[in-house]
Amino acid sequence: MDHMSPLDSLFLHVEDGTTHMHIGSCAVFEGPALPFDDLVALVASKLPLLTRYRQKVRFVPGGLGRPVWIDDPHFNLAYHVRHSALPPPGLEPELNALMGRLMSQELDRHRPLWEAWMIEGLPAGRWAIISKVHHCMVDGISGTDLMALLLDPTPEPSSRLPEPWTPAPEPSDAALVIDAFEQLLSNPSAQLRAARAATRAPRRAIALTVDALRGMLSLGSELRPCPPLSIQGAIGPHRRWAAARSTLADIKDVRHAFGGTVNDVVVSAVTGAFHHLLVARGDPLDHGVLRSLVPVSVRAADDHSANNQVTAMIAELPIGVADPLERLQAVHREMSALKESHQAVAGEGITSLAGFAIPTLFAFGLTAGSAMVRRFPQRSINTVTTNVPGPQFPLFAGGREMVEYLPFVPLAQGVRIGVAILSYNGRVSFGVTADFDAIPEVDAFCRRIESEIADLVELAHRQTAPATARPKRRAAKRTPPQQENGRGRKVAARGDRA
Repeated sequence: MDHMSPLDSLFLHVEDGTTHMHIGSCAVFEGPALPFDDLVALVASKLPLLTRYRQKVRFVPGGLGRPVWIDDPHFNLAYHVRHSALPPPGLEPELNALMGRLMSQELDRHRPLWEAWMIEGLPAGRWAIISKVHHCMVDGISGTDLMALLLDPTPEPSSRLPEPWTPAPEPSDAALVIDAFEQLLSNPSAQLRAARAATRAPRRAIALTVDALRGMLSLGSELRPCPPLSIQGAIGPHRRWAAARSTLADIKDVRHAFGGTVNDVVVSAVTGAFHHLLVARGDPLDHGVLRSLVPVSVRAADDHSANNQVTAMIAELPIGVADPLERLQAVHREMSALKESHQAVAGEGITSLAGFAIPTLFAFGLTAGSAMVRRFPQRSINTVTTNVPGPQFPLFAGGREMVEYLPFVPLAQGVRIGVAILSYNGRVSFGVTADFDAIPEVDAFCRRIESEIADLVELAHRQTAPATARPKRRAAKRTPPQQENGRGRKVAARGDRA
């Protein structure tokens, strides 16, 4: 059996009937659809590479230790790989609705924590695989690694035959308790080894401590309550989902013309979409910023293990800026300052300290904290924005190319809308998750992301065009000073500042 890390167990303990802690994706393939039995055979052939896919979670009696991964003696692939189809006409709204419904259902904790659906009925004979994996198994990067393992890098289908598998005997409750006590006794030894290692490199230890303290101060300053917004508050169990699309080439054109990073450009487009959403809803933008949780990977480049290696920072997105270029520059300044703040170092340090906590108290604290947030929703974070680099080469299932890879991000209490950004083979996809009842405008939000990128691309092409061919530049499109919101009232587009 394998012990779950403190961070992995965090994602398990905070889940309840409303906060679903699975990540997911919708992978669209060219037609014709792969026969379902062939897809099942493909997954079966890759199971030896996907250890967690045949393991389930066992909780230690009394919470004396962190949960453990054990082989599922009743593993049945037919339960996890399922077959469905879109109702006619099978267009994008039908796919989005199905994705939202599937992601509204929690995974069965008595089985391995993943499911996949083969979806037929897309236009032009295309088909899709909707995948759902619990966040305690993977983070965003290891999730894309799993997809790369499941699929083939060439059109030639893999010929690997399923290998015989015998699950390890399931441990008894007594064995789990004994193991938990052994882990508790080993904790002081681990602390002593860490202290000794620090004394061998005192300058490095001091520098890391200073960075962590600076990061904690920065992180603490961002946890003050936000001004109330309509996109923040309690959530229900049901989700809406939609996707926006762009290309890496277009985003790089913007970066080359105006500086910054690819991440700055995509975050700026998301910020612009939030600006228009809030103006349309009549939210005041006097404070000028939207606070977003930004997960950050701390995974080494050569680390492909299937666990969570992330920390988090809190960014203030300049939603009060209406001009696309001014907004891009403001996002660049914010993201650069965020990197200098060492929030990621602080977050990683806090996560590391959790490893020394008594498991019973750790689990109780998480459960109690989650219950408190349900009763009194947090008002420090407005949204979540995560950007995951995917493979920049085509992947195939049974010789059919995956043409789109669309991400899903879970929501937590107090956060009614979140955005996941994923790049794949020259394409960039934005998966927008929202509370079903509170945020019905997810499709309009996605279209606004696309138009924000289109505006920046147009400005970039004008910037880089030869002087003789360059047309007279028009002013960047701004939000009109007065426009109607969704409730039919006139609202002001206020807060035009960085």
